[in-house]
Amino acid sequence: MRNVIAKILKREEEEGEKTIGLIIDGPNILRKEFGIKLEDIKAALEKIGKIRVAKVVLNQYAPQGLIEAVVNQGFEPIIVAGDTDVRVAIEAMELIYNADIDVLALATRDADFLPLISEAKRRGKETIIIGIEPGFSVALQNAADYIIKMERKGED
Repeated sequence: MRNVIAKILKREEEEGEKTIGLIIDGPNILRKEFGIKLEDIKAALEKIGKIRVAKVVLNQYAPQGLIEAVVNQGFEPIIVAGDTDVRVAIEAMELIYNADIDVLALATRDADFLPLISEAKRRGKETIIIGIEPGFSVALQNAADYIIKMERKGED
C-alpha cells in the first residue's frame, strides 16, 4: 500500500509543474550572427517548467534549413508574408488567454512587445523574456518576471 501512496504523491508533484507557452520572433532572434540554437532556448526554459506550446514565427525569406531545424526540434513553424510582429502578437495573445498555460515565454529583443508582457501579467501569467544583445530592450527586461540572456557563440 505504501508504494501506491508514493506514486500518487509523485504524480501530484508532476502536475504542479508550470506549463510554458513559447513564441519565438524568428527574424529578431534566429540570426546567423547570434548563433542561438533552439535547443539552448528549450534547455533554459525546462529549468522553469514544461514547454506545452512552442512556435517560431518566420517570414517568407526564412531558409528551408531553418524551417527544417525548427520542425526537428519539435517547434511549430509559422511562415508569414511580410512583417512578423503582428503574428507574434496574435500567437502570444492566444497563449495569454489559454487557461492551460501558466507562463508566457517570448523570445525577442523588440520593445514593441511590452504591451503583451503587461497583458499577460494582468491575466495572471508569469512572463519570461529571452533575448540577446545588441538591442535587447531594457524596458522589456524590466517588465518580465524572468529574463534569459542568451550569449553569442564563440565570445570570450
